[in-house]
Amino acid sequence: MPSAEISKYFGATEFRGTREDLKRGVLLVEGPRTAIDCGCGAGSDIAFLRANGFTVHAFDIEPEAIARCQNRFSGDDNVLLSQDSFSTFHYPRASLVVADASLFFCPQDEFSDVWEKICSALLQGGIFVGSFLGPEDTMADPGYDRSAFWPNVLVATEHMVRQWLKPFDVISFNEHRQSGTAPGGTHQRWHIYSVVAQKKFNKAMHAKST
Repeated sequence: MPSAEISKYFGATEFRGTREDLKRGVLLVEGPRTAIDCGCGAGSDIAFLRANGFTVHAFDIEPEAIARCQNRFSGDDNVLLSQDSFSTFHYPRASLVVADASLFFCPQDEFSDVWEKICSALLQGGIFVGSFLGPEDTMADPGYDRSAFWPNVLVATEHMVRQWLKPFDVISFNEHRQSGTAPGGTHQRWHIYSVVAQKKFNKAMHAKST
């Protein structure tokens, strides 16, 4: 059963606007319009992707997230939902992977395998749109209440993120630092790296296809 704070978060983000990074990523996609939404929450990104013609494979570990999405996208055969963690989800081949404010909660000891699965799932030239939690964020603080939200918090430095992005050509990389009120009403200090990147082409395979 999710905490009251998580329920507030889903309620506050269910119909949020679409971020510019995702809009840009969608415009860059070539080939089959198949997307994976990692940690789909209440489905705001699913709605945008469906409006742009994508079949969306979406997962979240929280039962409430999946229940909200099942209700929201009832009858839409191009939204495939599953209650899974990053480690248990079966990643289909896709031209776009979205992981915004979700990889924050991948257990650190599982991240290497999860990242390999994400990279493998992306087609050559596929687009990754996602964000990573910086060390100055409130959630990176040892005093952050993990019992109220999610127990695992993955913290990354800029160097770590850029190392993870070596299989990609980085299209945009932005560091965000600001303070304010988070969805749900709590005070938050944000430190986030947001990324749009394209999986590098295998030059030998690309030459053969052309």
